[in-house]
Formats: sequence, C-alpha cells, structure tokens
Amino acid sequence: MKTSLAIPVIKTTHSKLSETDFSNLVFGKVISDHMFVADYKNGEWTDLRIEPYAPMEIHPANAALHYGQSIFEGMKAYKNDSGEILIFRGDANARRMNESAERMCMPSIPEEIFLEGLTQLVDLDRNWIPSGKGSSLYIRPFMFAMDNYIGVKPSDTYRFMIFTCPVGAYYNKPVSVKVETQFTRATEGGTGAAKTAGNYAASLYPALQAQKAGYDQLLWTDGKSHSKIEESGTMNVMFKINGTLITAPTHTGTILKGITRDSVIQLAKDWSEPLEERFLTVSELHQALENGSLQEAFGVGTAATIAFINKIHVNGKDYTLAESSQDSFGKRILKELDGIKYGEIADPHQWIIKI
Repeated sequence: MKTSLAIPVIKTTHSKLSETDFSNLVFGKVISDHMFVADYKNGEWTDLRIEPYAPMEIHPANAALHYGQSIFEGMKAYKNDSGEILIFRGDANARRMNESAERMCMPSIPEEIFLEGLTQLVDLDRNWIPSGKGSSLYIRPFMFAMDNYIGVKPSDTYRFMIFTCPVGAYYNKPVSVKVETQFTRATEGGTGAAKTAGNYAASLYPALQAQKAGYDQLLWTDGKSHSKIEESGTMNVMFKINGTLITAPTHTGTILKGITRDSVIQLAKDWSEPLEERFLTVSELHQALENGSLQEAFGVGTAATIAFINKIHVNGKDYTLAESSQDSFGKRILKELDGIKYGEIADPHQWIIKI
C-alpha cells in the first residue's frame, strides 16, 4: 500500500523486542514498541504522530472516564512466507469505527488517517509480527473523549490511537457456552451495534457468573423476551441445523456487525451454502440439541476467527457436541480464511491490504 500522509515518527530508544518470549504469548499482554496518536480539536484531526508506546497523562475530570465516550476496533496483521505484511479488511474496520462514532456522538475519522496511521505503524513494528500459523499481530484502534469537564454532554475534543500486540490463538480449545436468559447485553434503541466500551463493561458480571459455573462464554438472548439467540460475549455465533447455516441478523441494532461474520457469510454464498440470516429461538436450539439436528455451532470474530463450541447449556441442561469433522463447514471456513489471511490462496474479494 502506497503512503500519502507524512506522519512524524519518534522511534523508541529501547525496543522490548529482544525481551519478548514469542513462544509464550498471552493474548493482549505484550504490547509492541510504538503507537499512533491523533488529536481532534476545533473541528479537525491534528498532530498526527507515531511515538514510543508509553503511559499518558489523563485529567481526573476526563469526560471518557465519567460519561463513557469510548469506542474501539480490533483487527489483525499477518506475515506471509515472503515476509510481506497482510492486514485483513482494515477498510471495513475503518467504516465500522465511524458507525460507532456516529452513535456515540463522536467525530468520524477520515479513512485516510485511519489506514495510513495503521499501515505506517504496523510497517514500523513489522518485526513484532510473530511467524507461524495461528499467530498474528493484533491491532487495537480506539478513540475516547478528552474534555476535562464534569457535565453530561458530548466532548469537544478527542484522541484517536492505535497500538499493536503480538498474539497467539485466542482460544486454544473448543469453548463451552451458556444461554443467558436473565441479564441483557443490548436492547433495541440502545448501543448494541456500536463497539463501545460500555457494552463490554455491562457484560462482565453475567459473564463472570457463567465462568464460575464452568462456562467460557454466554450466548446472549434478546432483551425483550430472552427467547432469541443474538450473539456471544466476544463474537457473533452461527449454527448449522439440518444442513442450513443460521446466524442472527444485524438490522435490530442489538448485534455488532462482525467483520469475520460478514466474511463467513460472503464465503458461504460463494459456496452456495444454505444460509439464513434470522434469529434462532432458544426453543429451536433446545429442540435441535435434543433431536441431534444441530450439526455445528461456532463463534466468529477477529480474535478467535472460528471458535468451535463443544458444550451448550440451555434450559438447565448441558449438551455436548461432537467434534467437527475435517469436511465440516466450520473447519472448511477456518481453512479458507486462514489461507486468505496468510496469503496462501487467492483473495477474490480484495480483503487484504498488503504492506
């Protein structure tokens, strides 16, 4: 990708690269050397720069701390056998971040600033991209309010930042999930479709209760009746029942428009796979588990890509799912997405940004 913005760079004088154990990466714990920063004031984005990753000073009256104006994205960069860097669908992340910004009364980020800051940062820290299948460089763009003012109103100033983390697999084994019918992640008219920090804060307590009961994640249901499956805690979710792939639609505004979800749907259409974008009811899921018509269940998301589900708790009972065969849809789609991301197969939809 050609660069067009001249972004000043201050390089670190002490790289942590040689101190990092790439064979033992805990997801999100190790941060690369640099970060991209841009500030919004007087109606425009200014002071674009790349500088050493470091703590920053925040005023105690910072509006984001008190009123929650904070949004983020997540994506990954990969390294192919030729040493080229491949970023998966960064333009889609830029668009989705601006959709979140609109909902949260925050300024949009010009796509050029988003993508140039992203690619130049990743290029600078390219040696942080781990090699090997299943490893990648996780990229975290985020924006938050910067006004120092105690009052309930949209901030006038904001900061946009990007930092990166070398990571291994998010889930290294299949996951167990519990259908949640008491707590609510999102309701129509709320912020469920925005990737905003508050959505995740509200989900922590019920997720923790599920983990204490022995489950990895929740399957959230709709906030009105708790009768329809929406999504999981860190990913959208898909079910294959009687040969048909079923996943919740996004038109209600209660579900994040997952980029991995969109990619899986596109590939399913390419393969003429039977597909329904509709809500699966809790009773349908229960019946499919009882009669054995549920063939596959898996989560889809940036961190996990495809997270296979091996146990579902619903209506007071645990159901164990058989391990997916190598020719199952989930295994095939994971192989296809990995092939595109690592540059091993053709990229028919131009999803890859190459550095």
